[in-house]
Amino acid sequence: MRTLDEVLKNNINGLYYGNRIILPFRAEILKAIIEKDIITDFSTTHKGAQYNITDKYTEIYFLEYKELAEEVSKYETIKLVVVEEGKDLFDFGNHRRLILHLKEKHYLKIEEANGEILFVE
Repeated sequence: MRTLDEVLKNNINGLYYGNRIILPFRAEILKAIIEKDIITDFSTTHKGAQYNITDKYTEIYFLEYKELAEEVSKYETIKLVVVEEGKDLFDFGNHRRLILHLKEKHYLKIEEANGEILFVE
């Protein structure tokens, strides 16, 4: 199992297929920003997005999008606020802001947002 710090330090890619994103670490997803949508409800009764944490990765399904690659251009990103599994969710110091870039051949580049990136909080 990889940690988020390991993924960021070693530039380990995630994957995307259709409306599914696969992150190579385990994390609770607090917020997702895709296109004009800000998603904070990941419950099974909400139609925006759902996520699942497996033994080795986290997968997110954006239910309102059929093909992410068709909706998110190479100049746009998906933004996430996450807390790595095992960290205190209620400690805001553990909230990490990530930027996901959809690349060719289903690769997902993962970066941590710096202070210059506009991030809706």
